[in-house]
Amino acid sequence: MSDLVDAPQDDAPTADDGAPHEHVPLVEVLPPPAPAGPRLPPVLTEAPVPPAHHGRLPRRTAGRAIAKGVGSAVAVLLVASGAIAAYAVTDLVAPVAAKPSVRFESERVLESVPDIGAMEGGLNFLLVGSDKRPADGSFGDPMVDSAELNDVTMLLHIAEDHSHVEVVSFPRDLLVDVPACEDPEDPGTMLYEGYDVRLNTVLGHGGLSCVGRTIEQLVGITIPVGGIVEFKGVAALAEAVGGVEVCLVDPIDDPYSGLKLDAGRHEITGATALAFLRTRHAVGDGSDLGRISAQQTFLASLARTLQADGTLSNPLRLYSIAQAVLKNMTLSSGLQDAWRLVSIARTLQAVDLSKIAFIQYPTAYTPDFSAVVPTESADALALALRADEPVVFDPDATGDASFGTVEAGGGTEEDVPDAATAPPSDATVPPASPPPGAGEVLPPDVTGQTAADVRCTTANGG
Repeated sequence: MSDLVDAPQDDAPTADDGAPHEHVPLVEVLPPPAPAGPRLPPVLTEAPVPPAHHGRLPRRTAGRAIAKGVGSAVAVLLVASGAIAAYAVTDLVAPVAAKPSVRFESERVLESVPDIGAMEGGLNFLLVGSDKRPADGSFGDPMVDSAELNDVTMLLHIAEDHSHVEVVSFPRDLLVDVPACEDPEDPGTMLYEGYDVRLNTVLGHGGLSCVGRTIEQLVGITIPVGGIVEFKGVAALAEAVGGVEVCLVDPIDDPYSGLKLDAGRHEITGATALAFLRTRHAVGDGSDLGRISAQQTFLASLARTLQADGTLSNPLRLYSIAQAVLKNMTLSSGLQDAWRLVSIARTLQAVDLSKIAFIQYPTAYTPDFSAVVPTESADALALALRADEPVVFDPDATGDASFGTVEAGGGTEEDVPDAATAPPSDATVPPASPPPGAGEVLPPDVTGQTAADVRCTTANGG
């Protein structure tokens, strides 16, 4: 498939879209206060505090003075904590209130749940990456180069028992049927349904909620929440989570995205991470499918990092990331709560990395190579999601279906090659057979990787 061309080319980033190399600064994050009040979910506490065992206090004046002093100090701390809490809440609410509210029609399924922050049960979350350029011109002229396109569309599925997670990436050029959606510019007015519509045009047609309804109809599941992120937001979120290590088989110098990295391992963040996630012409076969594959290597590395450094079990660090999410994403109304975001993230802290699957939605090119359409294997993937079953990639999947990544080695960070020992772009490793009972084995044309798989991105040889 190395000779395939991407589809289409007319809305692809141009040389004017190059990303800046400097980091995007983030607002300084205050340490979060302890949850105050019954409204906040209890998931931030690892274990109940044991009852105090009081002994007999000595009847001495010094003891009373010390107790009185401690009491005064506690009172001062409580007052200070209250002030910090008020400031932190204001710091979080203000950016959310300044953004337009997006409500998913399927959000009604949450109405009977006391607090989704407890994360009892599963969750389907839609993540959209918009191609809209910022108004300051840092990514090209917003009046010329910008379009409100959902060039990245991902579905995050967290299992009911939190034992497995699936992240499905849908190609931007996928032809889909679009249901009737409410016009975001004129609430109460319905937009007509569409047929064989390119997926990345749905955001501009009917907004984030319409993208959610389209994926719901395509896969047959309910999606109650979602979010949209633009260029600078991606860079800011990459800064918030810290560096993510990626591996390149070949050096990359992409004038379209601004990515310039030597072969080998690199820890990237901020604008460099944004450029890596945007690059398309320079990786794999130069298609959107190659970009999806590169994005999956980044997300797998991110999952390994967040588990290894304890971020997912640290409420303070998660609160900091939640703050960055609220400030840099437009979230549906069911997610505009920092503690809710924290508790959702914490469901991932104990999931086995081999049970976090990044899946490329199975498609085939149209005869003129201008778009892609679902294959029969898409039904098998949809059935697994609807049944809440874990999935396993077929070990006999075709080697060229990865569209630009190769196994780094035996599956550990130590096996990732450096610049001097990077494997050739045609390197392959015999796949291992899945253990019995591991989950639903997907058809051989369904590709992707798990968070346990360490893969390296190859450059576009064409």
